Amino acid sequence: MLTLSLTLVRHGETQYNREKLLQGSRNSSRHIRQGVDSLLSETGLQQAEAVGKYLRDIHFNNVYVSNLQRTIQTAEIILQNNTHCPGTEMTLEPLLRERGFGLAEGRPKEDLKTMANAAGQSCRDYTPPGGETVDQVKLRFKKFLKVLFKQMWDEYGSSRPGASTEASEVGMFENDTAAAASNFGLGGFADDGLQGVPVHVLVVSHGAYIRLAIKHLIEDLKCSLPAGVKTSQLFSPCPNTGVSRFIFTLTWSESGPVLSVARCVFTNRKDHLEHLTTAE
Repeated sequence: MLTLSLTLVRHGETQYNREKLLQGSRNSSRHIRQGVDSLLSETGLQQAEAVGKYLRDIHFNNVYVSNLQRTIQTAEIILQNNTHCPGTEMTLEPLLRERGFGLAEGRPKEDLKTMANAAGQSCRDYTPPGGETVDQVKLRFKKFLKVLFKQMWDEYGSSRPGASTEASEVGMFENDTAAAASNFGLGGFADDGLQGVPVHVLVVSHGAYIRLAIKHLIEDLKCSLPAGVKTSQLFSPCPNTGVSRFIFTLTWSESGPVLSVARCVFTNRKDHLEHLTTAE
């Protein structure tokens, strides 16, 4: 048995975010508009610095980052601020890239709504020509989880001292997670849900991708939810450098490590941005 935390962070603001323009992933097809791979704006750099300071005391064992410039910049700043792992090497993972928006790349978000209306679909379900479907993005996240669980088990599972967690330790973990979850939506500490969890993973990705990842964890994998939290809170848009956290317990099967328990601690937390909002 192995328990690990997954902390999801969206990248900081870019100029495209500020101007409400769509930026997804580059598409290699010569028939499709090239995707946007922009850098952080000045505000985005400040947001990355703020979330780095917020997470500074968490010892991340592994760091996985979408291989686009805005996520790499954000992850670098988070690690520079971290007291435990400033020299940690990040793993650049294409499976974490933003949803591709095809012909809508670089255009105002209102254009996507117009295109969806013309097709008689909701904006969230609509796929622009050359873009990725919701199911395709979910499939990428499912592949990432499979890779993650295998790597975590190989590194910290069967060879880790005390890997066969005792029932008393599991009970302590459940109580701690429940206590942290009770503060959902009311702010909280950066280490909420982490007490008693031996392995911590940081993932830096993108807004649409994180929303679909959370929906997969909650709707498809039946992740347990904090008490009294509305689904609308869980699925609300993730702000730039918004933080979400899940706790996974893995067990071994003949086919490899499998997920036995998944819990949501919080989603889309933005406590660290309050002083930036005030300053503006």
